[in-house]
Amino acid sequence: MADLVKQILTKPIQLADQVIKAADEASSFKQECTDLRSKTEKLVALLRQAARAGNDLYERPTRRIIDDTEQVLEKASALVLKCRAHGLVKRVFTIIPAAQFRKMSSQLENSIGDVSWLLRVSASADERADDCLGLPPIAANEPILCLIWEQIAILYTGSVDDRSDAANSLVSLARDNDRYGKLIIEEGGVGPLLKLLKEGKSEGQENAARAIGLLGRDPESVEHMIHAGVCSVFAKILKEGPMKVQAVVAWAVSELAAHYPKCQDLFHQHNTIRLLVSHLAFETVPEHSKYAIVSKATSMHHAVVLASNTNGSAADTVHKLIEDDDKNHTLPHPLGNKKPNHMHSVVATAMKGQIKQPQQNPVNSLNQTKVNGNNSQKQNQAHHHSQHSLSSSGLNNKGRELEDPATKAYMKAMAARALWKLAKGNSPICRSITESRALLCFAVLLEKGPEDAQYDSAMAIMEITSVAEVDAELRRSAFKPNSPACKAVVDQLLRIIEQADSDQLVPCVKAIGSLARTFRATETRMITPLVKLLDEREADISKEAAIALKKFASSDNYLHLDHSKAIISAGGAKHLIQLVYFGEQIVQSPALLLLCYIALHVPDSEELAQAEVLTVLEWASKQSYLIQDEYMESLLQESKSRLELYQSRGSRGFH
Repeated sequence: MADLVKQILTKPIQLADQVIKAADEASSFKQECTDLRSKTEKLVALLRQAARAGNDLYERPTRRIIDDTEQVLEKASALVLKCRAHGLVKRVFTIIPAAQFRKMSSQLENSIGDVSWLLRVSASADERADDCLGLPPIAANEPILCLIWEQIAILYTGSVDDRSDAANSLVSLARDNDRYGKLIIEEGGVGPLLKLLKEGKSEGQENAARAIGLLGRDPESVEHMIHAGVCSVFAKILKEGPMKVQAVVAWAVSELAAHYPKCQDLFHQHNTIRLLVSHLAFETVPEHSKYAIVSKATSMHHAVVLASNTNGSAADTVHKLIEDDDKNHTLPHPLGNKKPNHMHSVVATAMKGQIKQPQQNPVNSLNQTKVNGNNSQKQNQAHHHSQHSLSSSGLNNKGRELEDPATKAYMKAMAARALWKLAKGNSPICRSITESRALLCFAVLLEKGPEDAQYDSAMAIMEITSVAEVDAELRRSAFKPNSPACKAVVDQLLRIIEQADSDQLVPCVKAIGSLARTFRATETRMITPLVKLLDEREADISKEAAIALKKFASSDNYLHLDHSKAIISAGGAKHLIQLVYFGEQIVQSPALLLLCYIALHVPDSEELAQAEVLTVLEWASKQSYLIQDEYMESLLQESKSRLELYQSRGSRGFH
């Protein structure tokens, strides 16, 4: 930086020396030239001071101010050289308006003010003390830019507390205006913010993380921050930082991923998914990380070795150890000390199911005394493995249990939000999430978590199931019908759909629709609640219910016949007819599409005949706004043809 500053200051200093020399040789307008000379001397002294302080200068304003100063000195040099004209004729015909000298004097004063401000703003905290910097003359046209310069300069050279305040000021600016956020990035604010996030106190780290999240409002800005190293810094904080800071960092991750999906894989490479799942599972489900299972199994193995030399069987000892572990290491419920409920039973079953019971050791003739003598050592080893499992998730657990409930709740909500944004449209990340304990965590949070965590969990499930809908391998591995985690999630989705009174309703409906191909023919419990939503007063809910049911009745679903019959049995036909005739336009098209599928698959239904579905389809075929694509038109015609084969136009009854 010092060499760069000296390079850009060389020409202005040379120009200033030229002005001083030319002013000494002036033969006309001597008084005016003397005034310009005095101001130029002040300016060049400041420029030389800036050259000596090259390493400390903040580059962005330095370039801008020195460029303006150079232009002023070029004009001053040209003006003073006119006053050095030789010969009587030149002196007589050299006319310089007095206003030109006044203007030049004012510009030199402004340059002196700009360079003085640059030196003050670039000074260290001790040198600057409580001196009020004010705004330099260059700020006349764009005062916000200079305010941004000042705050970024403080981030570079200020004390820890001053840097925290500066980051908070940048948060306010970035929140107020997108353009201010772009200016902060262009003026080099990302680097010192990341440095503060790594090295500052808790409050300063929070402010820095919040500023970075607010700055990532467009792909270009996020890409700039990615190149600056934001992924590695965030991963370090998520692993070792204070929980309050970790929560803000998780929120910032969600913002960056939402505005620049290409950064999802980069966060994944830095183990962000694993760390977020660990935060989500902390005090939500026990032994939450898939990376901790090995350690648990190892401690179980020690217990089996001990048990193989006692009267009881290894399997009995394993069961006893599980029961003892449940009694001694039960983690708190997400909402405090409450009685165990169905969801916690599901979680416990799922957790125990991860540990395979070892077969009984056929060799039981070891010396009993020797085993007893080694009991203490083996118990210590088991304790060591248990302690290792706490840190195997990669988190620094020190003091986490002592955090206040509000902070823990906020951490869970932001972790769920980050996973939601990272999972969107990304199969590898969804696979990593579903291979961990995240689905169980989402299920628990949907049932009893804080309101924000419930919504973010529902959105995360919606995105994961959306990816699973088109990724058969993910669907088969993550949403197997006999999977405890899958059952727990589906139970909660259906509970919310049946209640139909929460903000999570729409994402839960979408999630059930995405899972349509995972349900067995005998499992129709999700159909009735979805059909009831067709009678919902809010158009967007009815629309999503129709779209979800369409995925059950679509020809792409192997069980479309069973699901179509279930929809009819639940009274879906009459609701769909009402929506096609009288619903809002956003509902009419998905309702008509679902009705066509049902008519196509179950044309001999008495309920469809009594509801006069054929008449509805004939009416719809004449509405151009309902059949704007070829697929809809062909499906409508095929459905009508199928119904005409089974139902009489005259009676509209069942034959």
